[in-house]
Amino acid sequence: MTVNMVLEFAVVIAAIFLGSRCGGVGLGLWGGVGVLVLTYGFGLAPTSPPVDVMLIILAVIMATAVMEAAGGIDFLVGVAERIIRRSPRQITVVAPVVAYIFTLGAGTGHVFYPLLPIIFEVAYENGIRPERPIAVATIASQQAITASPVSAAMAAMIALYEPAGFGLTQIIMICLPATLIGVIVAALVQTWVGKELRDDPEYNRRLQAGEIEKPKKDQADAQTPELPAAAKMSAMMFLLGVALIVLCGLFPGLRPQVPKASTLVPLDMATTIQIVMLSMAALILMISRVPAAEIPKTKTAQAGITAVIGIFGLAWLGDTFIKGNEKVIIGAIGDITSAYPITFAFGLFFASVLLFSQAATTRALMPLGISLGIPSQSLIAMWPAVNGYFFLPTYGTLIAAINFDRSGTTRIGRFVLNHSFMLPGLVSTAVAITVGLLIGKVFL
Repeated sequence: MTVNMVLEFAVVIAAIFLGSRCGGVGLGLWGGVGVLVLTYGFGLAPTSPPVDVMLIILAVIMATAVMEAAGGIDFLVGVAERIIRRSPRQITVVAPVVAYIFTLGAGTGHVFYPLLPIIFEVAYENGIRPERPIAVATIASQQAITASPVSAAMAAMIALYEPAGFGLTQIIMICLPATLIGVIVAALVQTWVGKELRDDPEYNRRLQAGEIEKPKKDQADAQTPELPAAAKMSAMMFLLGVALIVLCGLFPGLRPQVPKASTLVPLDMATTIQIVMLSMAALILMISRVPAAEIPKTKTAQAGITAVIGIFGLAWLGDTFIKGNEKVIIGAIGDITSAYPITFAFGLFFASVLLFSQAATTRALMPLGISLGIPSQSLIAMWPAVNGYFFLPTYGTLIAAINFDRSGTTRIGRFVLNHSFMLPGLVSTAVAITVGLLIGKVFL
């Protein structure tokens, strides 16, 4: 390891630190500053920005944003609420599965936010420690990103692995059952976490201080707003678009044949996702008659732009650093990774802790795994390790989950790392990787 490489790595860490201090698009913007310093200060050749990934994100976000403006997300939240309330005593298992499915279809964890007050109310009404379902449901919304056919992280994986013959079908075949099983195991473990609600000292303190009162069971129903007429239709159309993408991945013959190198091949999945999602967004817009000017104002659109900028800067920065020092990095870790491929999962995990993005981590480190010669099915099985940004309780969904739990049972411990999300996060990730490796070995 050279002095220059150490300094370049310090630039990467500094850019991430300064970006995280700014928050939002600041992560991506400071990533761009890092690329500037690496290029002009250290002479590294900048790699190509992840254009395909960003275009897929924009297409999916547009479809999701139009659906949100038409009331489709509110409709889906209502469906999720009815499912959760139907089995209140099993909420610690039911809520994470619902959160997983919710994120799986939408492709972004940001749609998980509306579920948090519902999970809290149902748990609290039934005397269940809210930390149990809230913490694991928050983790489930992250794990589902690495199984969703329309997530930004999946877009990055498709762009990297489709040329190697491992497309959407193979990735989902490994990651969907692996991550879902990981979430369920974590939920079962979570049912034993912490004291019962009535015995929790912080909850009793808040109750005696009058900081919390028991919510009424019918309060949510009484305040449920009337949905727009096109809400259900927009949600169904969006889910139809997701289903079409999955079918195109499963059956390449459904995609048009396009010329490539003097032969005809199926249209690549990255372009297919862009075409399907943009088209579905246009159809939803036409049928719902939502004013086009309202689309960029939705929370989904704003979150999507933040994600695009983040991937633009951070993934570009990480890719530039790794490519510029590829020989040194591969020489340093190649032997141990070849002997123990699972160690690459730890690299993915701790990189995601710094990058706060599955897609950015995927785009930055997965090419390194491919260069090291690790089998594709093993790399795909280790991919859920990119969900490691729960390790530090600074991500938006974690902070929101803590704030929505008015009982105070979901919290950050005295030593920061002993927070409510650590156990379900580690369990779900470890189980997902283990199951994924077994699936890859047996079926691929």
